Amino acid sequence: MLDKRSKRVLWIFGLTLLLILVTEIVRPKPIDWRPSYTSIDKIPFGSFVFFEEASSLFKDSEIENIDKDPYLFLVDSTYNQNSAYIFINEELNFDKRQTQILLKYVEKGNTVFISSRSYGNILQDTLKINLHTSYSVLEEEVTPTFFSPSLKEKQLPKFKKGIFKTSFTAIDTLKTKALGYYDSNKDKLDDLNFIKVKYGNGAFLLHTLPEAFTNYYLLKKNEQYAANLISYIEADHIYLDEYLKSGRKVVTSPMRFVLNQEPLTWAYYVVIGGLIIFVLFKGKREQRIVEVIEPLENTSVEFTKTIADLYFQHKDYSDIIAKKIKYFSETLRAKYFLNTTDITEDLIKKLALKSGNTLEDTQKLMHLIKILKEKTVHSEADLLALNKKIEEFRL
Repeated sequence: MLDKRSKRVLWIFGLTLLLILVTEIVRPKPIDWRPSYTSIDKIPFGSFVFFEEASSLFKDSEIENIDKDPYLFLVDSTYNQNSAYIFINEELNFDKRQTQILLKYVEKGNTVFISSRSYGNILQDTLKINLHTSYSVLEEEVTPTFFSPSLKEKQLPKFKKGIFKTSFTAIDTLKTKALGYYDSNKDKLDDLNFIKVKYGNGAFLLHTLPEAFTNYYLLKKNEQYAANLISYIEADHIYLDEYLKSGRKVVTSPMRFVLNQEPLTWAYYVVIGGLIIFVLFKGKREQRIVEVIEPLENTSVEFTKTIADLYFQHKDYSDIIAKKIKYFSETLRAKYFLNTTDITEDLIKKLALKSGNTLEDTQKLMHLIKILKEKTVHSEADLLALNKKIEEFRL
């Protein structure tokens, strides 16, 4: 039997839980402004409207939604020629395998359309482009338009809420055609936001304002701008990516069905909460409290982090780069018995052979180390580039 105090606590807990449930049911749900870009999300920055209207945008093309990794899709599937693969998300970071398969896909005469604020270092380096995003505190209004007179609208579309202005700062002028820009008082070529890059027999269409394809802006009379962007795609078959999305829901738990149903989710949490309360109030100790003896802390890791922070705060990139190169060289000498004092082609070939890395990757890393050794002043970009190359190198 429960005593009076336990009954009172359980009554209070039950009434509180009931009050919380009623409040959650009655109160209006706040607007979710998170970027999603998925075909099922009807939130402002979802892409439900775009996917629903895709058939009217591509009237003469067959459309297929792809919900798997682009590498797996293009490797395992027999895709159609004269097709286009469309990627729309706030940020995309194509890895090495994905980039290579997309390059092969375009090289065969197909088109890849990407609308994002970044495409990944590997793809950007391959196409010789650079991007800059302005992460200002206040939202900056942008008015994108096109170089083609036939696509210029009388009333330019306006984008402000949730926008981070991204422009191309460098392009390969021999293979790149400028298609669109942000209308401003500055030079148009300094505010490029839409370009076409030829590659093999196909082309990449690269755009930096993915918000143009979200529900919020398509329903604010900016749909013509999105339609004009799509008009540059000429293909018999359209593949719409649904995998590389910020809002893609991935549930791996065995409880995924329960957690995907709101009533069952609440019931599950209520049961768990009740069990915890029962254990807290009915559990009895069978022995006195055992004193917890804390083990001695290993301060060496904290010390290392502190020293690293001091280097980074003082922006002493040259010293950090020198130490990373020295540590990497010592590792090569200890593991492969190679003399790394002078970086020669013979050393690079031996290192590639012993480490199992490709000769091309090894040359890129060692040439970068040689260049950094010769420089007297280093930047944060140099440090990041060196760190990335060393991490990608298999030791």
